[in-house]
Amino acid sequence: MSYCVNCGVELDGTLTDCPLCNTPVINPREIKDSARKPTFPEEKQAVEAVKRKDVGILMTTVVVACAVTCGLLNLLVLQSSPWSLAIIGICVLLWVLLIPVTIYNRQSIYLSILFDGLAVGIYLYMLSYMLKSDNWLWGLGVPIVILVTIVGEILTMCIRKLPRSILTVALYCFTAIAFACIGLEILIDRYIKGMVSLSWSAIVLTVCVIVDIAIITILSRRRLRSAVRRRLHF
Repeated sequence: MSYCVNCGVELDGTLTDCPLCNTPVINPREIKDSARKPTFPEEKQAVEAVKRKDVGILMTTVVVACAVTCGLLNLLVLQSSPWSLAIIGICVLLWVLLIPVTIYNRQSIYLSILFDGLAVGIYLYMLSYMLKSDNWLWGLGVPIVILVTIVGEILTMCIRKLPRSILTVALYCFTAIAFACIGLEILIDRYIKGMVSLSWSAIVLTVCVIVDIAIITILSRRRLRSAVRRRLHF
C-alpha cells in the first residue's frame, strides 16, 4: 500500500501521479539510487590539443615584437649605446632554436644544428659590434662556435647512423665531451696565453676514457651486457 504525500489518498502501485491532486508518485528506492550517482561526468573528455603551427605563430609574434620594440626604444629614446643588439640577437637565437620544435619539425637535424651555430655566431657578432671590439670574436668566439657545431654534428651522425642503445649513446656522448673539452681548452690557451698546456681538460679526458673503456667492456660481453640491462631496467 502507498499513499499520496499531498492529499493522503490510497494509490495503486502502477500509478505515477495522484488521481486526485496530480502529485507525482516518487519511489523512495529511486531517490537512493539517484543519490548514489556521481555528479561529475563519467566519461573522460580530452581537451583539444594546440596545433604546432599556432604555437609557432605565437612564439614568432612575441619574439618579433620584443626585437622591434627594443630596437625602436633604443633608436628613439635610449640612444646612449646600441644595447638593443644584445636583445635582438637573443630573439634571433630563440627563434632559430624554436623552428624544429614548433614551426617546421621536418627539417633535417643536421641543418638545425648548423642553423643554431650560425645563430650563435650572429649573436656574438652583435655583441662585438655593441662592445666595439671584435678581437675576442674572431680569436675565441667563432672558433668555439665552430668546434661545438662540428662536435654536435658528429655526435648526431654517430647516434643516427651507428648502432644505438643506451650504452652506445652514452659511449658517443662521453667521447664527444672529451673532444669538446680538449678543443675548448686549446682554443682558450691559444687566445689567452699564446701556447697550449692541457690541465682541466686532461682530467675530463681521463674520466671519459675510463667510462668509455667500461662501456666497451660491457658491450663486448653478452652476459655482462644482459646483467647490466636487467639491473638498470633498459
